[in-house]
Amino acid sequence: MIEHFRRRRLPHLDKPGAIYFVTACLEGSVPALGLQEIADYRQQLASRAIPQGMNAYEWERRKWKLEFAKSDDWLDRALATRHLENESQAHEVETSLLHFAGERYAIWAWVVMPNHFHWVFEPLRQWVDGLGEAADERTPRERIMHSVKRHSARQCNRLRSTMGTFWQDESYDHCVDDVDELERVIHYVERNPVKAGCVTDQHEYPFSSARYRRDNGIPFGRPLVGKTQLTAFG
Repeated sequence: MIEHFRRRRLPHLDKPGAIYFVTACLEGSVPALGLQEIADYRQQLASRAIPQGMNAYEWERRKWKLEFAKSDDWLDRALATRHLENESQAHEVETSLLHFAGERYAIWAWVVMPNHFHWVFEPLRQWVDGLGEAADERTPRERIMHSVKRHSARQCNRLRSTMGTFWQDESYDHCVDDVDELERVIHYVERNPVKAGCVTDQHEYPFSSARYRRDNGIPFGRPLVGKTQLTAFG
């Protein structure tokens, strides 16, 4: 696999050996006012010159983080589509995230919120190597996300007795650069239910790695499912 950078509405960077922090949102999870605010903010960022002391890559990452923060704020306070408040549907999403853990990817963190999920995962080298040249045509991250979103959408639509689009087409994704950033990202993911006012203790939120970690006695700083090159930190 070689490094890939693509931009649709959002930027997507794929790197060999990367750990990914991804966020997938339900279709309709942000109201029209929020979508317009985010789009306007994206245009403002695009029109800005690269700040002094930053290169183009650093500025691209900074813009991603700024836009992501604004979008995530809307997700946490929006009262639009919230299918995953239903425990059966949230369970289906969580099950989809865990399904190929240890086979195709290792998992560092996750949380299934009422209208989105955050997930930190690492494609496993043996599985990626087995894809051969196909990994450059469709990256491991793309394959994993397509599988998770397709299966969970099918199962949740079945529970709701509906058809149609369940997830937004594009997901936010970000390559975690180093151990310090990985630690920050995991804390961010696992504290999201507290930030959103769903619980007061992150370990009490049912569909999350924080609760899984507590219930299974897994120390912070170790992968939750699947063996990785980075076996621990902290």
